[in-house]
Amino acid sequence: MTNKTNTDKKSVVANALGQGLEWVDARFPLSSNIKAHLTEYYAPKNFNFWYFFGSLSLLVLVLQILTGIFLTMHYKPDAMLAFASVEYIMRDVPWGWLIRYMHSTGASMFFVVVYLHMFRGIIYGSYRNPRELIWLFGVGIFLCLMGEAFFGYLLPWGQMSYWGAQVIVNLFSAIPFVGPDVSEWLRGDYLVSDATLNRFFAFHVIALPFVLVGLVAAHIIALHEVGSNNPDGIEIKKLKDKKTGIPLDGIPFHPYYTVKDIVGVVVFLMVFSTIIFFAPEMGGYFLEANNFVPANPLVTPAHIAPVWYFTPYYSILRAVPPFPGVGFLGIPPSLFPGVAAMGLSVLIFALLPWLDKSPVKSIRYRGRLYKQWLAAFVVSFIVLGYLGTEPSNVWGQFGPWLGNAERATVAARIFMLVYFAFFILMPWYSKKDKTLAVPERVTG
Repeated sequence: MTNKTNTDKKSVVANALGQGLEWVDARFPLSSNIKAHLTEYYAPKNFNFWYFFGSLSLLVLVLQILTGIFLTMHYKPDAMLAFASVEYIMRDVPWGWLIRYMHSTGASMFFVVVYLHMFRGIIYGSYRNPRELIWLFGVGIFLCLMGEAFFGYLLPWGQMSYWGAQVIVNLFSAIPFVGPDVSEWLRGDYLVSDATLNRFFAFHVIALPFVLVGLVAAHIIALHEVGSNNPDGIEIKKLKDKKTGIPLDGIPFHPYYTVKDIVGVVVFLMVFSTIIFFAPEMGGYFLEANNFVPANPLVTPAHIAPVWYFTPYYSILRAVPPFPGVGFLGIPPSLFPGVAAMGLSVLIFALLPWLDKSPVKSIRYRGRLYKQWLAAFVVSFIVLGYLGTEPSNVWGQFGPWLGNAERATVAARIFMLVYFAFFILMPWYSKKDKTLAVPERVTG
């Protein structure tokens, strides 16, 4: 009797849910979207470790939005109150310290997973035909994320936040003709002030998040339209079951990869929690000591450096000598060459689909030449990142025979050349490189 009653209750609930779903589907394509993007979206069956970071990027984005909402409830975008409001969040708001550390740690972890996600795309050729647009959306996400981080960095109104924003915004003034106007517009004043703080708050909280979410949605839609790449670089849509039309080397994203991603999420949250509770500053790389001091426009820090995820590009900026100017023509000295090189070092990623001339996509089947250049690029990126965290005189100077040049600056110039050579020479070495035969079916 009890079993029959339970069965009847379950059938009633099932019928109610079925009717509710039919009602929704008549007004919104819920079931079709679930099928298209989850249950009937067939992904390659040989995803590996590197394919965790796409879902982790989405996870961190959600965490940043949620923690950001709670922080804005107590934050005051006012130059006189901003620092005190952050201290209030940390000391007096229940669990405010946790939310603030989740947000600050989340910013760095966002770049960690995005950099690893981009590296996966490079090693497996995920930017190649037919995924060029996916890659361009991804580069757009990366640029938007950099803007988000830059605008958010000023908001605590700490000493390094203030002077970092002052230096970076002033760099825009090096752009010919429009630079000074752009800098003044970004600041909203002649110096970084309350107007700047309000502008940056608006960009960080309202403008860029909308753009970022839109780009992420476009990125995912474009991905599901052409299908996911895989470690072999083989298009699984070319071999389908003649009866069902299902790719022979594909499996439904749900439940197989949702379960896989949950494992990645659990491990990531363990690392994330460890940093939050035991090392939220990460030795000054995530949170600098100077940012625990209120901004003082009258005292310049001994060494102004951006957050670690900007330091490779900052090194490139410092490595490029300024334009000396032409006195008799009235052309003043300019930092524009360094600013242009810094911008190009980011934008050049967008050209990868057209720079790579290799007949294969995946690094598994590429030759030694490509692997050597990729290794050199990774080393240059890491070294430039380290040099960007240190003063330019950290290693001292060469002798008069080399013009007393700073050793760190010379090293940065060498590794900058390697950085750009990876992209500029790619059409040559990717075409010349000896490749292996690509199998018809995906491997393990």
